[in-house]
Amino acid sequence: MMHLTDWTNSVVEVLNKPAGSPQLQALSAWLRRLSVVDHFVLFVYEGSYRPLSLFNTFSAEQRCIFIDEYQTGPYLLDPFYLASQPSQAEGVYSMRQLAPDQFYKSEYFQTYYHHLGLSEEVGFFMNLSPDTHAVLSLMRRRGRMKFHDDEVRQLESAVPVVNAAVRAAWEASRKEAVRSVDDHDHRVQEAFANFGRGLLTDREREVVRLLLQGHSSLSIAQKLRISPATVKVHRKNLYEKLGIGSQSGLLALFVQAIKGDASGSLVNAGK
Repeated sequence: MMHLTDWTNSVVEVLNKPAGSPQLQALSAWLRRLSVVDHFVLFVYEGSYRPLSLFNTFSAEQRCIFIDEYQTGPYLLDPFYLASQPSQAEGVYSMRQLAPDQFYKSEYFQTYYHHLGLSEEVGFFMNLSPDTHAVLSLMRRRGRMKFHDDEVRQLESAVPVVNAAVRAAWEASRKEAVRSVDDHDHRVQEAFANFGRGLLTDREREVVRLLLQGHSSLSIAQKLRISPATVKVHRKNLYEKLGIGSQSGLLALFVQAIKGDASGSLVNAGK
């Protein structure tokens, strides 16, 4: 833990850096003095635009999966994204606080976290405007200890500094370039909203969405106010209609749908 003088001097050093990447790089180095962190990524979720990554510390291979692939649509299943829609109260939250009960066993986790060797994540949540929200994620690789409560509390003391740096980066980004109309994600969001339409009942589509997000049968039953046995019947029926036998097959169909092959993949799945 830093002494007060060191803390003050290091904060001044961070905030004196130019807004954007230089300041965020200094911020990440400063946060590493408070807690063990393997990777950082800052996403801004603005209205119907696809997520914008303002900063990350991934390798090129990791960026391909966790940023490029993520931005094509799988972000719609991310607990941090879901928590920001509508806005989460500003502060520091762990993935374990926000994720569904079976998230760590879900196909989404296996594909977008486990594949990169990541196992733990906390996020600084910030509301930049009524429809724009930012999350700075701090990630630990597999094998590390989880973030303990005292670490989270120490990170909470850094909220004002993180907020200042992230807001400055966002303002600098807006001045540099206006986001293109092509960057809107209406098609992906509509594909997600319509996933399974025409093959599945409305209730089955609700079950699909919750399964993809990482909810167990019990959690789905509680959310939909039905029995776990009824959830299992719905799951069996929707698997048969979609021509799949597992959640990995369900995730594969979902990814096809949000990438523009929604009609073909789902129609063929039912045959």
